[in-house]
Amino acid sequence: MSTREELQVPKADFQSYYGRPILKEPTWKVPDVPLYLFLGGMAGTSATMAALADLTGREGLARTGRYAAALGSTASVVALVHDLHRPTRFLNMLRVFKPTSPLSVGSWILAPFSGAAGAAAVSTLTGVLPAWGRAAGVASGVLGPALSTYTAVLLADTAIPAWHEYHRELPFVFGGSALASGAGAALLAAPPAELAPARRMAVLGAGIELAAATRIERGDGIVGEPYRTGRPRRLMAAGRILTGVGAGLALAGRRSRLVSDRNARLLSAAAGASLLAGGLCTRFGVFYAGRVSAADPKYVVVPQRERAEAAAAGKAGGTTGPGSPPSPGSPPSPGSPPR
Repeated sequence: MSTREELQVPKADFQSYYGRPILKEPTWKVPDVPLYLFLGGMAGTSATMAALADLTGREGLARTGRYAAALGSTASVVALVHDLHRPTRFLNMLRVFKPTSPLSVGSWILAPFSGAAGAAAVSTLTGVLPAWGRAAGVASGVLGPALSTYTAVLLADTAIPAWHEYHRELPFVFGGSALASGAGAALLAAPPAELAPARRMAVLGAGIELAAATRIERGDGIVGEPYRTGRPRRLMAAGRILTGVGAGLALAGRRSRLVSDRNARLLSAAAGASLLAGGLCTRFGVFYAGRVSAADPKYVVVPQRERAEAAAAGKAGGTTGPGSPPSPGSPPSPGSPPR
């Protein structure tokens, strides 16, 4: 574009009618829904960790995981019900099962998971019906991965640009964050002798979360801009730092000749607190980025224009490119079958 053209064509400000946003901003309340996202993820990975720990004879780690899963899922349901205003609205979502609706599928994951996780925790705490308690723990462990990641699908399935555009990355952000958060809960409360699996979970989860979040924040498209500005940027940066520090402390807290048992315990507790805080910041950052993208029309208009222009360019190129069908009236190419 020449300098003259730049002067004659003003920069588009993407104003909509009456200055109203093109998309309706999510009415989900803060902190209810970000907490619901965070607690559900932590509960899901804690339940799976507890089930695997039970199978491998790590009773202390299994006990901590069951308590974390029960507390996390219960608090998650409370946050969701508070956002819905009335418990009956949550119950109404269970009247039907719609496989094409992430909200319906998520409700049918959350409800049985919470019941199974609660039963496993009560059995562990009281010693009543241990066989049924273990079965409930296995059931919640099987549902754990779905509970940890379905909320990412729930967000990506909306029309909110900052969520929908990154439908490939968000499940990895949420899954990695959930792994790190579940490990954080274990590092805070499980016996030190059984923390090796939790440390591996912390490093793996932090790696997945940081890689996916970095891919979003460094993306070229304008839709990634909300993640790089204002409050979402600060929250995502805080989540990245806390998660990275937590993973490092989890490794540093391993029992060895260089680290005393007391220091190892302190390092593990600090790692757990840092991982949990990092996961919380990441969920809040993703949530606020969605709100920012819904409020500004440019995050809706610019990607639509880019997609339309790309489709038009592809269509124009497709009619003249090699292998494209001949247009009516055009001479046959050498070697083509006779008409």
